[in-house]
Amino acid sequence: MERDIRTVDDVLRLMDTLFAPDAERWTADGASWWDGFYADRSRKVPFFVAKPDENLASYLDRGLVAPGRALDLGCGPGRNAVHLAALGFEVDAVDLSPAALAWAQDRATEAAVDVRFLCGDAFALDLTGPYDLIYDSGCFHHLPPHRRISYLRLLDRSLAPGGHFGLSCFAAGGMGSEESDADLYRQGRLHGGLAYTAESLRGIFADLTEVELRRMHDEPAESALFGEPFLWTALFRRAARP
Repeated sequence: MERDIRTVDDVLRLMDTLFAPDAERWTADGASWWDGFYADRSRKVPFFVAKPDENLASYLDRGLVAPGRALDLGCGPGRNAVHLAALGFEVDAVDLSPAALAWAQDRATEAAVDVRFLCGDAFALDLTGPYDLIYDSGCFHHLPPHRRISYLRLLDRSLAPGGHFGLSCFAAGGMGSEESDADLYRQGRLHGGLAYTAESLRGIFADLTEVELRRMHDEPAESALFGEPFLWTALFRRAARP
């Protein structure tokens, strides 16, 4: 008989087990799944391209975000991390997959930029914040509902006062599961990722100030930027200290 729950983290780990078929997508045990996903670099996967998100490029071009310390969550093959480093950011980039990080390092070397790549679970790593920018392109929508608590904790401890949080994630009506949180637990599946409405994102990140929230622009194949309209893009700002 097990009676070993004492903390919120104990509860979160127990709830992870309710999504056993999908847990490989966000827990440290999932490295092998993602390694297999990234093994063939020639696969026709939209975000395998060596292009930054169009919204991220736009934030920088418009001066909404200035160079500083940046954290790229779920960096994959490093396309956004490399772009930020090329523009003068000091970048930490985290991913579960050694294969993804090896590819990202190859891209950073080719671009002659320095990025500190970290392999592991972002919720468990000792990240050396605070960061002026935390950016997530495609990590958040793979989390089960209870791990939003861990995600908000990470933002709270790692985002600098006055810093920005940027996000791209599945949009309702475009891609991703639109099942309710309760139904996800009843089914024990995440269905490949969760879709969000604008209202749900505003509610989850209500402690931050919204700067911009819109659908990602559809970028043509010949564009130097990545853009798919089935994604939300959002930029939020943390209040500066008085």
